Amino acid sequence: MDEDRVVHLLEEIRDLQRQQVEAYARALRNQEEALERQRQAMRKARGMFAVVGVVILVLLVVVLVLLRYVLQHYA
Repeated sequence: MDEDRVVHLLEEIRDLQRQQVEAYARALRNQEEALERQRQAMRKARGMFAVVGVVILVLLVVVLVLLRYVLQHYA
């Protein structure tokens, strides 16, 4: 009787350890997916910052050209 109980407990422990390993593996996969998504988001953000930077630069050049024009013709 006691031997059957010990075997049963050991089987339960084994099963719980397997579940724990599976959960750990899922957690690692989820972390890898999250990191990849963050990398993709950073690439998109860099692209957007580059576009916004170019737009701001173009607007600044336009404003400076217009300011120079106004100062030359109305001063």
